[in-house]
Amino acid sequence: MSTQGGTKAIIAALTANLGIAVTKFVAFLLTGSSSMLAESVHSVADSGNQALLLLGGKRARRAATPEHPFGYGRERYFWAFVVSIVLFSVGGLFALYEAFHKLQHPQPIEGFWWWLPLVVLVISIGLESYSFRTAIRESNHVRGSRGWVEFIQTAKAPELPVVLLEDFAALIGLVFALVGVGLTLITGNGIWDAVGTGLIGLLLVTVAITLSVEMKSLLLGESGTAEHVRAIEEALASTEGIDRVIHMRTLHIGPEELLVAAKVAVTTTDTADEIADAINRAELAARRATPDLTLLLYLEPDLDTALADRHPA
Repeated sequence: MSTQGGTKAIIAALTANLGIAVTKFVAFLLTGSSSMLAESVHSVADSGNQALLLLGGKRARRAATPEHPFGYGRERYFWAFVVSIVLFSVGGLFALYEAFHKLQHPQPIEGFWWWLPLVVLVISIGLESYSFRTAIRESNHVRGSRGWVEFIQTAKAPELPVVLLEDFAALIGLVFALVGVGLTLITGNGIWDAVGTGLIGLLLVTVAITLSVEMKSLLLGESGTAEHVRAIEEALASTEGIDRVIHMRTLHIGPEELLVAAKVAVTTTDTADEIADAINRAELAARRATPDLTLLLYLEPDLDTALADRHPA
């Protein structure tokens, strides 16, 4: 569900951004508005970012190899991290540079096409709203009861949080551009256009830093969610032949792949065959308890010395 929903949101965002980028560039060429130039580059960067997310999703589906025995699921995290770098450099830093340049040499928006940026920005807001609505709808399928901030911080699939933040930043940036262009047309002072450009740059840098922090955490390796960990522990502990889970460690090796290593206490009087059967039943129970994940389970049977002391043979 998360993969399909993420792909749908990416395609919607890519389609919207490609159309928006073309119209913004035309508006910039006809008016010279720095806000329109910053927004044009922003849309191009977003389009490239969505292409990178699609590339990451495709490469992550490669089969495991001897060199990468756990597969390539983390490719999705890597390319999402690259997206944050592109958004920071191509989007944010370029807009800040353009704002600094225009503040030194402010220019009014004049000529026959003075009205075009306003029309383009209003249309762009409509298209970005459609993309943002798609991302919200697809995210609602997987976020459950989590709030939006918690969802972005805890989501293991990177595509939906990335698209959500990009679309949110795009909408706020369009409002900044609309205000900057509007005030420039009203006052005839190009400094407002430069201020709008600078606000767009600061917004993109902030979003890029937020994304990079979240993607860094996923790249370093995050454990399963509290719900998944609890479900796996309960499934293991409730299996006949398993007394309890002594300790367990989990690690996401991809958005839908979870590595589970656990030491479980077995009954002291069980034979080797009985212990093996109990381990197999425990693995099956854990997989049934987390149908939305692919589990790589490594269970180590051990004697629970505390139980043995209380119940000597």
